Amino acid sequence: MERCQVPPQAGLGRGGPRVRSGGRSGGAGSSDPARAAAAPLRHRAPARRDRAPPARRARPQPPSGAGLPGGFDRRCWMALHSERLPPDCSAQPAPGTPGDDRIYAALFAKLKELLAWRASDGDPPAPFLDGQRYYEQGLYEEALTQFKKIEDTDFQAMFQLGVMYYDGLGTEKDPERAVEYMNKILNSDSPKARHLKVAAAYNLGRAYYEGCGVKHSTEEAERLWLIAADNGNPKASVKAQSTLGMLYSMPVLKDLKEAFFWHSEACDNGNLESQGALGIMYLYGQGIRQNTKAALKCLREAAERGNIYAQGHLVEYYYTKKFYSKAADLAKRTTENNDINMLAKKADCHPTYVAKGVAMAAFYLARCLQLGRGIKQDQDAAKKYYSKTQSVLKEVRNRRWAPPKGTEREDGSE
Repeated sequence: MERCQVPPQAGLGRGGPRVRSGGRSGGAGSSDPARAAAAPLRHRAPARRDRAPPARRARPQPPSGAGLPGGFDRRCWMALHSERLPPDCSAQPAPGTPGDDRIYAALFAKLKELLAWRASDGDPPAPFLDGQRYYEQGLYEEALTQFKKIEDTDFQAMFQLGVMYYDGLGTEKDPERAVEYMNKILNSDSPKARHLKVAAAYNLGRAYYEGCGVKHSTEEAERLWLIAADNGNPKASVKAQSTLGMLYSMPVLKDLKEAFFWHSEACDNGNLESQGALGIMYLYGQGIRQNTKAALKCLREAAERGNIYAQGHLVEYYYTKKFYSKAADLAKRTTENNDINMLAKKADCHPTYVAKGVAMAAFYLARCLQLGRGIKQDQDAAKKYYSKTQSVLKEVRNRRWAPPKGTEREDGSE
């Protein structure tokens, strides 16, 4: 697994300095409107005395996208999706998603044939494994039927039913019922439920944070996520560790040192969203002493791994430091794909921050094209990318980047 090497003296966890021999990896983004608003002024060249500045007054401003989360409501600021079944509970087939109706029908027929063959061969019934095969192929109604056969005796089936009722997979959404399933797992003394507890705690924290199925409580969400994160244990919920990093960046519980600690833990355990978050925290000295070298290391590795928000911040950094060719080249690559949901799913990053990364890159590419910096001057292309910036930011404001149902859950593997 890739690691983002960070100076040992940089790590500040709870209670004092943390010296780490390993590197870091992981990634996400955030937003600090005050810093972003100041950024364009800080890097402007002095006005010429012999020329009136009307063009400067109309000059487009870069998108407000830098820093850590703080300007979104609780349903938007991070990717709150159900934790999937932990990988150590059974041998699971590789996940697949049916495409058109013909592929779906072919998959369903193949599964029916396989299960019929197993029954005729005298293989004992295995509702959970059969249900899991249906689930991994996106055949949720069939999976639900299999899991319900054993919901009172199989904790793994109970867990999957909780996820399906919460996310509305194969059934109508029923968050209250989902919460019941997760509570049964978390409160069980059975050894068979032990490996499911951290994932159940994460999902319950999600329910309390969203106020879905239970009364909203940030404090209870925090408590449950701390259980799920298990002090940074790599075998615990890495999603909970990254989520805590985001939570402690929010105004309601703002503690940037705690945010840095949890992003560091998630980053060490391979989380891409937290890798970008660490880069941003180092770059602007948020929760940690400013360290440009460590910031660029994290941001570049996160960008290479597909973190679009990290790419947007790198474009901004290159442009403001006058590395115009680098800025233009990276911005072109960042803005090639307009499918925000696909990019978010591929990187397992929040669509809002993917969109903001694209908007940042589009803005600075437009500036490069307008002024001929690092790329051939092209006013028409510049207008196109300015327009794209505004279009993407409008979509962000309208909250249109929610991932499609059934595509957003973490696969539980590293």
